[in-house]
Amino acid sequence: MNVRRRSSAAALAAIAVIGAAAPAVAADPSPSAPSGKSGGTDGLYGSADPQYDGVWRQSLALLAQDTAGVIPSSSAVKWLTDQQCDNGAFAPFRADPAKACDAKTMVDTNSTAAAVQALWAVGGHGDAVEEALGWLKSVQNADGGWGYTPGSPSEANSTSVVIGALAATETDPGTVKKGGKSPYDALLAAALLCAGDGGAFGYPDQDGKPVANADATAAGVLGALGKGLVAEAGEKTADATCTASDEPTREQAAANGAAYLAGALAKDGHLTSALGGSAEQPDYGNTADAVVALAAQGGKDKAAKPLAWLEKNAAKWAGESGPAAYAQLILAAHATGTDPRDFGGTDLVAALNATGPAPQGVSAEDSATASDEDGKAQKDQKDQNEDGDSGFGVWWFVGVCLVFGIGIGFLLSGRTKKQQP
Repeated sequence: MNVRRRSSAAALAAIAVIGAAAPAVAADPSPSAPSGKSGGTDGLYGSADPQYDGVWRQSLALLAQDTAGVIPSSSAVKWLTDQQCDNGAFAPFRADPAKACDAKTMVDTNSTAAAVQALWAVGGHGDAVEEALGWLKSVQNADGGWGYTPGSPSEANSTSVVIGALAATETDPGTVKKGGKSPYDALLAAALLCAGDGGAFGYPDQDGKPVANADATAAGVLGALGKGLVAEAGEKTADATCTASDEPTREQAAANGAAYLAGALAKDGHLTSALGGSAEQPDYGNTADAVVALAAQGGKDKAAKPLAWLEKNAAKWAGESGPAAYAQLILAAHATGTDPRDFGGTDLVAALNATGPAPQGVSAEDSATASDEDGKAQKDQKDQNEDGDSGFGVWWFVGVCLVFGIGIGFLLSGRTKKQQP
């Protein structure tokens, strides 16, 4: 939910939601200088403008650290909790959290759902999680799904993020209903036919017509499987094929989506994008998402080709794009059982840690040293990255605008596992 983005219909829709063209966010990933003001960038990962992706970026960073056994800095976690509105929702970024949210505060399901998953993972924030889940449930659409903003039409990306948040907090998404409809009902409505669309999940174009979209499909596969942003490899299955059905099951919809992704990746091992009418270029963020989806649906072997491509080519992109990009690669490594500390020769964990406050047990000096060493490794790799020349961290910004949402209503205060500080 970072800008993995592209010229896809999903990206265009996200841009329309926020009412502005996507900013170029090939971020300087160095740690942000403390602002000295409540709600500034002190504690935030990355130094790029957080207006569109601050909460999303921070949430992915915390989730990635957690999967790698890293205990985040308390200041990083506090930055995220300080962003929450009194009603439980999160906006992409609030410059002054001391100022109460109002009708003009652009809260959204994606930021809120991602924050839920991150805060649940790090533990000790049950009240914040419960309030966020309550808000998400309150804005669930009548078809059982969610759009990016409250009241907007349901779509696969946001509904899947929501499902991920529910699943992460130990709630069965199928029990969270509005008008008798669950998130799975809304998600299956976005599953396209095998004929013509190859079993992809659709994302609405400018006319509201769902069109096959790799980003929506990667999210949809995870959502249909009831998985969140952090996913492990599923049981090994035969190569996925698209099986036609007027009413596919969740499992079949996930298999169909995986078949679509496998076909899109077959030629080059990566997905492509052509943002703003520019020439096609490798889409690193979506490729990382596809790795997670393929591994979750059919085992790590299904993601071997795109994973190998990322290991060879993605370090330079991550270095230019910042913490969310490192986090996505760490989550791809996690889903496939790959060592994130030696990902094509790059220590992704050290590189991510170096973009923000040093984690607990890691000195700032060690973090800076790791960043210097990773920068050298990326420079040495530059000549090897034949396809690794994408300047867009666009993945960033649109990711924030599209990727994941939530809804639920269980009191979590009794779930001590994730609430004890």
